[in-house]
Amino acid sequence: MNLLDRLDSYDYELPEELIAQVPADRRDQSRMLVVNRQTGEISHHTFSELPEFLNRNDLLVVNNTRVVPAKLIGIRASTGGKWEGLYLRDEIEGCWRIIGKTRGKLAANEEIILSPASGESAKDHLKLTLLKKCEGGEWIVRPQSNRSTLESLALFGTMPLPHYMQREAEAKDFERYQTMYAEHPGAVAAPTAGLHFTPEVLDECHHRGVARAGVTLHVGLGTFRPVKVDELAKHQMHFEWCDLPAETVESIQAAKANGGRVVAVGTTSVRTLESVASRGELAAWQGETNLFIRPPYKFKVVDALLTNFHLPKSTLLVLVSTFANRELILKAYQEAIDHRYRFFSYGDAMLIL
Repeated sequence: MNLLDRLDSYDYELPEELIAQVPADRRDQSRMLVVNRQTGEISHHTFSELPEFLNRNDLLVVNNTRVVPAKLIGIRASTGGKWEGLYLRDEIEGCWRIIGKTRGKLAANEEIILSPASGESAKDHLKLTLLKKCEGGEWIVRPQSNRSTLESLALFGTMPLPHYMQREAEAKDFERYQTMYAEHPGAVAAPTAGLHFTPEVLDECHHRGVARAGVTLHVGLGTFRPVKVDELAKHQMHFEWCDLPAETVESIQAAKANGGRVVAVGTTSVRTLESVASRGELAAWQGETNLFIRPPYKFKVVDALLTNFHLPKSTLLVLVSTFANRELILKAYQEAIDHRYRFFSYGDAMLIL
């Protein structure tokens, strides 16, 4: 098996104390490791310096998805036992797709009772009827409510922080676990590279002649699911819904025509752009993608990448290593560890040029 096809080629040792549990005091004061693919140079900066690395006619492509309060806490009507779950997406006929955990085995037609996440309106509750178990342990459920999905989640859900934060969501997470340009609700996890932006950084980018355009990819549970095979070619990539609007296509074409670079903000923006480009000519498109970017993939749209630091042996680390170079990325990760960078969702950033 080729070295680049092996999952264990994308492993590294991370001290647990470097996993960020809370956001930086100010978004743009996160640190930023800058990696030059051509020279191999690695340098240390603050995120507020990002505009200095961008050129006139460059285009920032951001993922404007919005995280929904998808984490759900309830009890099993039949036993009174605690149940904890995660809303994943809407299904047909008003149903939801969810995943959950509880003691014992759940059965079809069983009911889960949710109470308001705020603890207020204790008389109000939401019943979820389990209809069908799917592959991967997911369930199709029917919420017994006249509310819309977003209204129900706003009342009964809370912010779904990743498992490695090892804490419950707090009030500040409802603001800090969203990008400042979040627009379209549907994600169960934040596109974390965008969490560092502030109005001041975006204003400075604009002042330097750097444009911004949006795509939408609703980050799903598959982002956090581990790869369970040793050979990358055997991994079944999860599906995520994405949208590339016509105006963003026009902005990409204008940037390229004027000698600018397409700077993808986050791996989710990369997946959206490259998924559409892999279908043929770059054009407006929306639908589900399961594109797994791994060697020897050749990038068709993206020229530079702003991203956070990713989990060992993850598809996201494979993507970043494919964009740059596996040895260079692992060297950069070790440099970040040696300099005590903060890792994962609330962690620091890496700019790959």
